[in-house]
Parts: sequence; C-alpha cells; structure tokens
Amino acid sequence: MNRTFAVALRATAVTLVLTGLIYPVAMTGAAQVLFRRAANGNLVTDEKGNVVGSRLIGQGFHAPAAEGRPWKYPGAGDGYDATSSGGSNLGPTSQKLHDRMTADATRLLQENPHAPGPIPVELLSASGSGLDPHVSPAAAAWQIPRVAAARHVEEARVRSVVEAETEGRDWGLFGEPTVNVLTLNLALDRQFGRLALDAKPGAISGTTPIGPDARN
Repeated sequence: MNRTFAVALRATAVTLVLTGLIYPVAMTGAAQVLFRRAANGNLVTDEKGNVVGSRLIGQGFHAPAAEGRPWKYPGAGDGYDATSSGGSNLGPTSQKLHDRMTADATRLLQENPHAPGPIPVELLSASGSGLDPHVSPAAAAWQIPRVAAARHVEEARVRSVVEAETEGRDWGLFGEPTVNVLTLNLALDRQFGRLALDAKPGAISGTTPIGPDARN
C-alpha cells in the first residue's frame, strides 16, 4: 500500500512539473522567440509609439474616420470589450434586432449621403464574436465619399489608401479580402494628417482603454 502510494505521488509530481511548469514555460518562450508580435496580442502603435489597439479587436469609430462593424447590442458588454465576446443570440424575427439595424441604417445613410449603392451588410450586422476588426473592401469603399469630404481630399486619394490596406486571402486561398479598420484609419492619418475622431475606445484586457482617441 505504501509503495503504491509513493509511486502515485512521484507520478503526480513528475506530471505536475512537466505539464504545469516545463511545458508552459517552453511554449511561452518559443512563442516569444518565433511569434513575438502575435503572442503579445498583435498590438498596433501610432507614430509616437503609443499602443492604440490590436489588429485582432475592433473599435468604434465615427466621422471622419472609416467605420467598422457594429458592437453587438445594448446590454451586451461595454463596447468592443474582449471580456464580453459573444453573439447577441437575437433571431431574424427579433424586434430588438430589427430596431437596432433600422436605427443604424438611418444613421449611416444620413452620415453617408453620397455613398454608392445600398449599405454593405457588415456595416449593419455584428460579427459572431462582436469583436471583428475587419470589413470587406466594398464596405470600406462605400465610406470613401464621406471620409474624403471630411478630410478635404479627392476620393481617388482615399481609395488608393483603402486599396493599399486591403488584405488578401490567407495563403492566397482561404477566406475573402478584408480591410482592418484600425490600420486603415491610422494609414489615413499618416497620409492626410490626423483629425479629431469621435472614437469609442475598445479594450484588450477589458480594463485598459485604448484607441486613437484614448487619453493618457
């Protein structure tokens, strides 16, 4: 009995050291060496080196910036909060969903009177996580007239920035081309100068506000 108990204790100790200490330390070290940027959250910095967001987490922007997908719905977290990730679970017959999308559509049409064609669907629909930082190239292009007018530049110049910021399919095969809204707005600032943004900062940790409008 004592011998069996001693063997069990040794096995437990070895397993604990291997899986609870050596393995996580080794994997963390390897990630920091091989994929440091990704392991640290794909943080994005401005021209002054200040962290303004993550490529992986959306933020709320309004005129004169390009706008991303909407945050879920009222009562579903404090706006692009990574600790509140998840869908709204509202179905197609939900009146709350209908009212929210109708209000967003009205606002978008008022803010983008010269936008071409109907509103792209992802500017009205939240992502499953509520944190998607990307829109389609079509959704970014739809906002070009408003952004160009706010920055007093030709639409063609804004379009060239959108095209430069368009990310292709993964490995050239998977997914669809996308535009990261945060990096697009930063690129617009670099190209045409920074304007005051009415931003609703997101949070990587759920406690530290970040974003182009964040205050130190």
